[in-house]
Amino acid sequence: MKGNIDVQQVIRIIRDMKPYFLDGEMAGRITFKGDIDFATEADFTVQRQVQKGLLDLYPDIQFMGEEKDNSGIDFAGAVWILDPVDGTTNLVHRFSHSAVSLALAVDSCLELGIIYNPYRDEVFHAVRGEGAYLNGSPIHVGPAAQMREALVCVGTAPYYHELADQNFERIKRIFLDCQDIRRLGSAALDLSYVACGRIDAYFEPNLKPWDYGAGVLLVREAGGCVTDFEGREPALNRPCCIVAGTPGIHRALLERYL
Repeated sequence: MKGNIDVQQVIRIIRDMKPYFLDGEMAGRITFKGDIDFATEADFTVQRQVQKGLLDLYPDIQFMGEEKDNSGIDFAGAVWILDPVDGTTNLVHRFSHSAVSLALAVDSCLELGIIYNPYRDEVFHAVRGEGAYLNGSPIHVGPAAQMREALVCVGTAPYYHELADQNFERIKRIFLDCQDIRRLGSAALDLSYVACGRIDAYFEPNLKPWDYGAGVLLVREAGGCVTDFEGREPALNRPCCIVAGTPGIHRALLERYL
């Protein structure tokens, strides 16, 4: 399947979404899906535009998006997995740290991942078996092998306040053993930053497949490891707890903290 995909053409579709992230009026039009779960007009517009572009090119590939009903998706076939705006809260607050995240899975196997940060004009992409890249240049995870060497990004699972005590106790224990921690608010970009060596690990409970689909492939193709908190393959059809990192830090997190 991946041989039939023009990766650069798909990247162009994703990069064309930049103006919607920079449109302050779109970011201010908010639809609430829950008390603290919401989407902006940018989320809906980006999803609509990307879906149309992909459908025009590849009409036989299913489309899974954050802002739609995905109950009919069959992962035995080919599926696009899109988060139109990963980091919507950042977008609303003009924090300038959000991304488009697009993955392609075939028979539940990730084949292509693209993550685009429009504020820095950075395109991270990976094709299974062909490495990971940032704006066309190869990237690799960092060298950190021990916790005292590691800069770790954490996620707070903001839609699951009932997990706060457990999660923040976990974060505290990691903070006391690593160099420092960061909380940036975009799972897709956290995974991209692991892939390019800016951070050494990232973890967060209860993420959705569109949050991590593209990033899982990026980290692996960059030489890193990604699993759920039990060390298993992340699911693409349901929420998952994700931990990613350099091989040494990923192993330490699994064995001692998660």
